[in-house]
Parts: sequence; C-alpha cells; structure tokens
Amino acid sequence: MPRLRVARYSMSPSYPSHDSYPLSTVLSGKDLKVPFWRIPAGICVFVNVDSRRRWKSAISVLSSQESAAWADTVTLSPQASPAFSVEIRASYEADRILGCGELIGKLQLSWHALLNHGDEPFELSFPSVHGVHPSLTLKVAVVHACDGALSDSLVDCGIARDTDAGHARFAKYVKHEGVFHLKAAVQHFHHPDHAAALTNLAWARLKGYIRNDLQDIDATTSLFREALALRPQHHPDHPLYLYNLTEALTWRHSKKTAQLYHALLLLCPEGTYLRSVAAGKNGVDYVIDASEEGICLRRVVLELCPQGHRHRPSTLDKLAQAHGSIDDLDTSIELGREAVSLCPEGHSDLAYYLNNLAYSLMLRFDHQGKSNDLDEAISLYEEALRLRPVGHKYHDASLDNLGRALITRFKKRDDIDDITRAVSLHREALTLRPPGHPCRHTTLHSLALALDTRYDELDVSEDLNEAINLYRESLQLKRLDDAESHLTLSNLSSALSSRFTHTRKNEDVEEAINLCQESLAALPLLHPDRYFSYIWLKGAYLSRYRILYDPADLSLAVDNFRLASGHPTQGFPARIRTALHWVAEVESHQHDSTLEAYQVCLELFDSHVMTRSSTTSRRKAAAAFHYARSLPADAASCAIRCDNVRHAVELLERGRGQQWSLASRLKTPVDDLESVNPKLAHNYLELSKFVSNAAQDSTTITDRAAADLAATKYRKLMEQWEAAVAEIRSLQVFSRFLLPPSYADLQAAARHGPVIILIASKYSCSAIIVTTSGEPHHVPLPSIALADLKTLKDRFTRAIRHASRMNPAETRTDLIVLLRTVWDEIMLPIVNVLENVLKLKRRSRIWLCPTSAFTSIPLHAAHPFQTRADHSKEPCLEDLYICSYTPTLSALIRSRRMMKKRVSPSFVAIGQGQPGAGKGKALSAVDSELELVHELVPATATHTTISGDAATRAGALKGLEENTWVHLACHGKQDPAQPYDSHFVMRDEHLTLLDIMEKHIPHAEFAFLSACHTAVGDEQTPDEVIHLAAGLQFSGFKSVVGTLWEVDDAVAKHVVEAFYTYMFHPKEVGVMDPTKAAWALNCATHAVKTKVPLEQRMVFIHIGV
Repeated sequence: MPRLRVARYSMSPSYPSHDSYPLSTVLSGKDLKVPFWRIPAGICVFVNVDSRRRWKSAISVLSSQESAAWADTVTLSPQASPAFSVEIRASYEADRILGCGELIGKLQLSWHALLNHGDEPFELSFPSVHGVHPSLTLKVAVVHACDGALSDSLVDCGIARDTDAGHARFAKYVKHEGVFHLKAAVQHFHHPDHAAALTNLAWARLKGYIRNDLQDIDATTSLFREALALRPQHHPDHPLYLYNLTEALTWRHSKKTAQLYHALLLLCPEGTYLRSVAAGKNGVDYVIDASEEGICLRRVVLELCPQGHRHRPSTLDKLAQAHGSIDDLDTSIELGREAVSLCPEGHSDLAYYLNNLAYSLMLRFDHQGKSNDLDEAISLYEEALRLRPVGHKYHDASLDNLGRALITRFKKRDDIDDITRAVSLHREALTLRPPGHPCRHTTLHSLALALDTRYDELDVSEDLNEAINLYRESLQLKRLDDAESHLTLSNLSSALSSRFTHTRKNEDVEEAINLCQESLAALPLLHPDRYFSYIWLKGAYLSRYRILYDPADLSLAVDNFRLASGHPTQGFPARIRTALHWVAEVESHQHDSTLEAYQVCLELFDSHVMTRSSTTSRRKAAAAFHYARSLPADAASCAIRCDNVRHAVELLERGRGQQWSLASRLKTPVDDLESVNPKLAHNYLELSKFVSNAAQDSTTITDRAAADLAATKYRKLMEQWEAAVAEIRSLQVFSRFLLPPSYADLQAAARHGPVIILIASKYSCSAIIVTTSGEPHHVPLPSIALADLKTLKDRFTRAIRHASRMNPAETRTDLIVLLRTVWDEIMLPIVNVLENVLKLKRRSRIWLCPTSAFTSIPLHAAHPFQTRADHSKEPCLEDLYICSYTPTLSALIRSRRMMKKRVSPSFVAIGQGQPGAGKGKALSAVDSELELVHELVPATATHTTISGDAATRAGALKGLEENTWVHLACHGKQDPAQPYDSHFVMRDEHLTLLDIMEKHIPHAEFAFLSACHTAVGDEQTPDEVIHLAAGLQFSGFKSVVGTLWEVDDAVAKHVVEAFYTYMFHPKEVGVMDPTKAAWALNCATHAVKTKVPLEQRMVFIHIGV
C-alpha cells in the first residue's frame, strides 16, 4: 500500500514533562497525489496545535515517483492542547504559498501516538487519494529547550482567506455537489492582481468547461496566459505556469500545445514530477501533433535515449505515432519496425508496439493503396492477438483491431472468409465489453460495420437491420463531444440508405441525409473524415434519386462526389474510386458533369502514379483499378459526344502511356531554358537524374524496411523536383513546362503526315484524325463495337496460330476474312476522309495511334481483298499509304525533337541463336541473318557484330549504348503478367525491358527487332503500350521495327534482306536515314509476297519517325 512516511527520534516513550518538548523532523513523503489532478509546484506539511499556532514546512518539489523530501524540524508544545493535526497540502507556487494550498490529507494525532514509537522512524498513513494512501515519515526526539518552537499562526490576509475558501468550494464542486459551488469558487478566486490567484481562477473555469458547466474556453486560456506573463523565464514557477497553459490549449485543440511542451521539457529538471507529466501520456504523448515542432519534440526525446537505452523502444514508438504528412507516416513505420526489433519474444510491450506498427501500415494503405502494407498489418495484428490470449486485459482490443483490418481487406479482395472472420472477432470482443464497459461503443460500431459490409456482399437483410441497431446503440453510449461520433453517424446514414433502397420508407433516407449533415456540421473543413460524410451523403441522395427521379437529388449527389474526390486529406486510391463511381453514375444518368468527372479521374491517376518510386510499382498502381482500363477511351468518347473533339485528343494523351510520359518528364531536354536561366536548368537536370536513379534503385529491393526507405527517399526527391518545375513555370515563357499538352501542342505530331487515333470505348468506337493545322476530324465507326473488337482479337490469335502450322503456299483464308473485316468496318471510313476530305496523296505517310482493344488488331494490314471490274485489285491500306504506329502523340513529338542532334552513324548487329538450356529452341538462321545484315550495311558506317558467347546481357546493353543503329536477332518474350520483365534472350541473363528503359541513349536512331512479340502490350494495361519496341523508343531510338507475334526466323530473313536493301538504296551513297524505315518496310513486305506467307509479312510494324 502506498504511504507517506514520517520518521522520528525518540528519547523515551513516556509523556514529556513541563520542561521538555517533542522535537519532530519531517523526513519524506510518498504517493502524494493531488485529489483534483492538478499539478502542484510542490508539497508542504502543516502542523496545527491550536487555532493560533501553526507550523509549515518548506515547499518540496514533487518527484517523478510522486514523492517529496524534507529535513524540516519543529519543536512542539503539548501543554496547550491534548492533540494536534498534521496536514499534507499542495502548493501551486514554488517560492511561497497563497493561503494554505489544496488539502491532500489530514490526520488528528494524540501526543501519545506521536511518542509511542521508540527510536525507529514511523509512518503516518493518510486517507486514500485516487486509490492510494499518502504517507509521511517522521522522527521524534524529546528536548528540554524550546528553541525553534511552533510559531504563531501564519500571516493572514484577505486574498489568502478567499483562496482557502475557493479551494474548499472547488473541492465540493469536483465532488459533484452542484454548479453553484463552482460559481462560488470562481468568485473567491477572482483576484487578478496575483499570478497564483489568476491560475486558481483559470483552473476552476477550465474544470467547468470540461464538464460543460462553463463555455468560454478562450477567456480561460487568456487567464492562463496572463498568469504566465507574470511568471517570466527564470522565475521558479515559469515551467508550471507554462504547463497550465498547455492544459487549456489541449482542450482547445491548439497546435501551439506541442510547441509549449517542447519549451517545458527543456525547463524541467530530470526526475521531477512536472517533467514526467510533460513527457508522459498526459503531456507530449497526449498531444499527438503533426506539426514540425511536435515531431521535433519527439526527436529531442529520442536523442536522449540512444541505442541500448531501456526507454528507446517506447520512445521510438511514441515518435512513430506522430503521423502528419505521408513522409511522417513512412518515418513512423521505420521507427515502429525498429521498436519491434528491439523487443525480444516475451517483452511485455511487444504486442503494444506490434499494434502501433500495424496501425501505421493501415494508415499508409488508406493513403497509397499498397496491398503489401495491408497484408503486413494483418499479420502484425495476428501476432499481437497471439501475445494477448483469452484472459489478457487487452485481448478485446486485439480482437477489434484485427477485425477492422479484415474488413478493409475484404473490401479490397472480396474474400468472404475475411468478412466472416471479422464478424466473429467483433462478436467475441463485444462479449468482453459488456454494458458499462468504457469501450463498448467502439466494438458496437466495429461489429455494425462488419455486418453492414457483409450485407453489401450477401444481401442478407438481417445483417443490415442488426447493423443499424448496433450503430444506434453505439451512438447512445458516446458522449456528445466524442471525437468519432461523426463516423458512426455517417455509417448509420449509409445503412439507412441501403435499407431505403429495399423498403422505400422515406423516413430512412430522410434520417440518412440528416445524419450526414449533422456529421459534416461537427467537422472542420479539412478534417480527414469529412470524406466519408461526403461519400454517404452522396449515397443517400443517389438512393432517393433512383426511387423518386428528382433531378435535384442527382445534382446534390454530384456535389458530394465532387467534394469527396477533391478532399485533399484523403489518399489517392480512395479518391480515385470515388471519381470512378462518379463517372459511372453520371454516364448512366447522362448528367452534364460527366466530362468533369473524367477529367478529375485522369488528374488523380496521374498524381497517384507519380507517388510510386519504381516503374513496376507505377504499373501495379495503375493496374489495381481494373474498372479504369478503358478510362482514357471512355473519356474521349464522352468529349466527342459533347462536341469537343480537341478535348478528346487531350484527354486521350493525358490518360494513355502514363508510364512513358511520367518517366520521360525526367529526360526532358532544357536547351531553351539553359539560354534563359542556366542555373535553374542545371538544378532541374540534376534533380531529374537523382529522381531517375532513385526510381531505378528501388526496382530491385525486396526487403520491406529497405523498400520503405527507398520510397521515402524517392518522394522527398520528387518534392524537390516538383518545386524546381514550379520555379521554371514561374518564368512566363515556360509557364506550360511539363504540363499536359494542349491540342495545339499535339498537332506537331502530324507535321509529316496525319495521326489517326482509334478510340475503343464501351460507349462508342470512332477515330480522330489529327492534322498539322485546323480542327481534328472525327470519324464515327458505327459498324464496330468494343465487344466486336475483343472477338476480332481472339479470332486473329486463333487464325495466326493456325496459319503457323500451314504450308507456306496455302491460302490463309481465315486471316483474309479478318483483314477484310478490319478494312470494311474500321479503316475504310478513315480512308474515305483521308482521300476525299483531306485530299491526302497516295504513298503519303500516316501514323496509327490505337487505344484499348484496337492495340491488339493489325490495323496496318487492313485489306479489301477484292477485284475490280477491270480485273485490277482494290488497293489495301499499305498500297495507299506508308503506315507507322506511335504509342502516343507526345512520343512521336519527342522522337522528332531528338532527331535534331545527329552523330556519325554506327551499326551493331546482335544475335543469339544458341540461348542455352531452358531458354528456347536454337535459332539456326540467326548467324546467316547477321551476315546478311553485315553485307547490306553501308561501308561508311562503323559496323560491329555481337553473337555467340559474346551476346550476353551486358554485351547487348553495351552494344545498344555505343551505337546509333541496332539489329537484334534472337528470341523475344512478352510477359503478359509483368510486362517490364519482357525480354530478349541472351546467352546468360535476359535483357529485359527494364534494363533498356534505364538507359538514356539520346544519340540512338534506329532498331530492327527481329524477335518475337516485341511490339505487343499487355492485356491489363493496353493503353500503357508497355512492350520492348516502345522501351527502345523511350530510351532514345527514334525509329523502331518490331513484331506483333511469333516470328519464323527461317523466313524472316527474307523480310530483313528486302528491308535493308530498300533502306540503304543506293548502298554506294551510304546514307543512313532512320525516317526511311517505314517506307523501306512497306516496300519490303510487298517485295516478299511470293516468298513469305501473309502472317509473317504482317507481323512486322514500324514505330516512330
């Protein structure tokens, strides 16, 4: 039992004679708790013999163990009274006390009791305060002199009497004896000329505010400020008065609190009670502040706990909880991992640290949508639950934590086992939190959420009704000022909206709307949870619109879609999902905000993908939203329906090829900027290099902690890079630097021939022809739909597979039928515009830019296969025009821009016909193909051949970097699941798309990829155009010949021979012009018709300039 100790010296246990007096020394006190939780400046002891004579000890500072020490001695005279009293009191001033202070404990003692303890120290135990008994230790001796006798009563004055009366009335108020006691205490404390009186008054008002009996927190805070002004720095009471102000500001939710705590810690000596409070759970730990000052304070504390310090794990954990920006969150996870690593199995706090680390991971998942974070958090919660088995005092909390994480994973993956288990965990937790339990409302809410979520999946009305009842019960148990009441209000609103959809009871949806509005009214504008209130309010209006069809409800729903998708404190994944839902709803109801919704979606996608540190993680982030795969094409279709064809082109360009676009921003030349501001240009280029290197470094990291550090480094570099871009844009002439290009900017792509964008949307299929001047031309394709294109793709796959097994001389009937369909339904309407509207001359160049499902169709090979009346053949597309492809208009513009700087040509032929065991069959024609190429390349060019054992990954990369022209003959493999792992097969390791992308070869000009599948993208993100040919174009090759499917090396060499013959004709001149590649390929495929079957002629396509 905690005690306050008193020690005494005793000459004799007998009662003292008239000429002898007890000499009492107060030694120490322990468990000195102040009844009303106020922090004292110190503790003093009073001895009262009668109404006239009272002795007071010195004021002793309270230690962090709630103890105090004295060495004060008093000589007592027993003649005046048969008994006396001892009081322990709290002083709120360090140097003197106003009145008698606040009473902690009082004992009545007889002289016999004082002297009846022999020579040993003895304890005086006082009545319990907050469950513990204060105690004093005394020593008593009998002396015959009266020096140091008890003095007369302390100096009395009006302010002291009022102060004591105020403490007495305040004590009664705190014991729930009526608000009138508070008002009386306030009146007694009202002495503005004294710092202690001001503080007493402020504390009484603060307690009234906390209990909702007084309202003006600003006036109360002002009193604390006034008192602090009267206790400047270096005054012994300055730290305590600073702490008092932090208490008021904490209740006022001011960010200044953490700054004041920082100052306070520096002022409080180690080991004092005030320092322990300032640094403890009700001080710095209570003020979870995201400001730089707050986090700085936690770092100061961490520095005081170096490696090996027993408090380092807990200090790491506390700093880890200072969530502010996403960088702070990454840091918190890093620190949380260290805290966990410092706790061995069996450590009492391990489960606590596991929970906190899991919580941080869940927050980051909400912000960034990384599934690894979610899975790791669930594993940590599982481990924490294992460490808190049935019977553990925190078993219920661990059940709740794990249940909530499983709800989140179910919403992402739809695994019914997750939601079933979540319901079970929350039911178990609820049994451990019966009525009266302080956390029952939390578990009621969690169980309601689990049942509500399960209802959305299984449509069991019992789940929904139970969820509504649980939400209501949770609300009833929460205080009016509960920080999370708004979440319960919002979720109840959602459940009521769901029930309205089935029951059509108007009172349900009316209540749902009112609840959301109530929740929003209680939240500041930038509160993160306003997002959820917007979401559920949107849902309530939509549910009512679907029943009553009132356009006002749809408009109100759109308003909340707009607010939710634009709410800055919510992570990009959630906002993207909201914007996609917005698109779906307004498309189905033909609302006039449809184009705006698409615009918001594309902007959010762009921002989200830019947060990813590596190329592969960017693609993963984009592929995670499978409903958005057709988003760019759907957005363009919408713009066309709105008669805004220019904007359709801009939207397509923004939404397609994001991976290449984002990466190319870091390689943007700044020649014009260098002439205006060389320093700014240099800074931008350096930061671009750092960001690019950081992205490359992160691709090979597998350790989670290291990956987190790499992501943080990347993000900080990106912030600096974005700041440099903003500074460049501040220059008027560079105001659109790296902004999404306008239609006028994109028209530069058509400088040498029109670009034909083919749009495959579920709403319509069409084409847009972009010319170098004037308006774009929209070409509807009414005969084809998105489903038809998917069928066409599958039929092409089967027909090509069948053709590969046929005799070369056999007619490819299936392919002919399909190519005729492509001509009639897709290309003929476009050709009609090219010929009749644009008056494009035959054999002019055109560029095809297919989107979505069009990327899988060999558009260049479109053919009518018809004979005219005069027995001449109807011309096919490649008879009429020289066809090239481009992934995006920007890619074509970028390649042309880079053509301005040319160097002396050098040619490398890289071949690997013997890839090694398990890497594919031998390619017997590779060596002869390389010899053939060597013969056809002009002698004016430096020529190198890399083959056999020299054709390794490193050798091939070196060849790519050191030469301007490249011919690659080997196995090629497109990886449909991980397209960045697509590769060329070398002798040792694969030469991957990532390897190629990481190289910047601005002098490169042309590449011929005589390998399989080098120009076909993946199915998950077709509009990203991620394939080997595009990778070479991105790394610097302006003109590339690639393949759409498998190449037969035995017949491919005929195409290769014809191509280079035309490419370098006449060979004697020695001109190597990469812009001739499309024409040379066109001529070559015509020239080999009798030698090469149809599917092997049309497999080759040209990409670029």
